Amino acid sequence: MQLSDIISSSSVLPNLKASSKRQLLQELANEGARITGIEAQAIFETLLRREKLGSTGLGEGIAIPHGKFTALDRVHGVFARLATPVKFESVDDNPVDIVFLLLAPESAGADHLKALARISRLLRDPSVVEKLRGTDNAAGLYAILTEPSASAPHAA
Repeated sequence: MQLSDIISSSSVLPNLKASSKRQLLQELANEGARITGIEAQAIFETLLRREKLGSTGLGEGIAIPHGKFTALDRVHGVFARLATPVKFESVDDNPVDIVFLLLAPESAGADHLKALARISRLLRDPSVVEKLRGTDNAAGLYAILTEPSASAPHAA
């Protein structure tokens, strides 16, 4: 599975504005609804339920909120670079500015986990994160996310 299978250039948000975790999740839910056809409120509520189990903030300013939905037939993603970092209750208590929303089919256990692992590996690479933070347009961000070395199964 390549990241280009999960995300399209139209689902890259280069300058998302949110003033809180809740508002960020709502904005991501709105974008998720646009690309999947699932109601934004249903996505938002699923993301909130998942966050109550434990924050999806990985630390180092990165979060990967995610949820599963019966209406989906494949994994979808939304990438956002925030205009201003927001508190996210991350493991290191730092605010987040790089967010990758992952929406998966209810039945996609392995694909969901593979996608989470791929995204997590990519966003743990300091050079990739530095490039993402230094790029302010959707086309550039999409290119960084989907370049062959970033999407390779064994990317650092």
